[in-house]
Amino acid sequence: MAQKILIQKDGPITIITLNRPEVRNALDHESADLLAAALQEFDQDGEQRVGIITGAEGSFCAGADLKEAAENINYKAWAGHPDGPLHKPLSKPLIAAVSGAAVAGGLGITLYCDIRIADETAVFGVFCRRWGVPMSDGTPTRLPRLIGIGPAMDMMLTGKGVTAGEAKELGLVTRLSKSAHLLDDAKKLAHQIAAFPPLAMLSDRHALLDQEGRTEAEALQREMEFAQEAQFNEAQSGADRFAKGEGRHGRFH
Repeated sequence: MAQKILIQKDGPITIITLNRPEVRNALDHESADLLAAALQEFDQDGEQRVGIITGAEGSFCAGADLKEAAENINYKAWAGHPDGPLHKPLSKPLIAAVSGAAVAGGLGITLYCDIRIADETAVFGVFCRRWGVPMSDGTPTRLPRLIGIGPAMDMMLTGKGVTAGEAKELGLVTRLSKSAHLLDDAKKLAHQIAAFPPLAMLSDRHALLDQEGRTEAEALQREMEFAQEAQFNEAQSGADRFAKGEGRHGRFH
């Protein structure tokens, strides 16, 4: 039997592939648990810096496996449950490389990621609206925070499909790619991020995630606290490299 979740490492990059193409990579209970385990393994691996989530054979993910749900509707909430795969952000960046359907819970997986790259075949939507299955994958919380409550409410209530181009206009997707180059583009971006000095990159990411719901004064205080480790362990050596000419005319790694 084929593995439902594939894990590949490319230097400091972990690529997690949802591998149930016969059901557009919908996740049953087992594969949801395997995804949670794969994400935690990546997060705890000190050699790995950036992760990519993608889907096998031209689809990203069609959400939960509704055939399984028809037999047992008592599924674990992917975001709200402490053991759900999308419960809380990891300590490292994740990139979603989206081809084909990213619908229902598949949309929730993309929203869990930091950056979303989509090819021309990508479609996003709350397609489970027509079946009466609620979204407990983080979408009702994370989608409006990303694109605003108006567009999010439209997607949630109507269940309409949103193309890659429309998603780019909404800010749901930040980068577009061609299907033939999608994974290569995601890997190139992941390696670029992984090559940066990690302390400052991760502290800035943490500050950005942490500011949600805080006053500006509270957020600025937290931002300063998060920056201290990088300030004392990376910033001076980085400034020295700049002073010696490494960053002139946009040349830097």
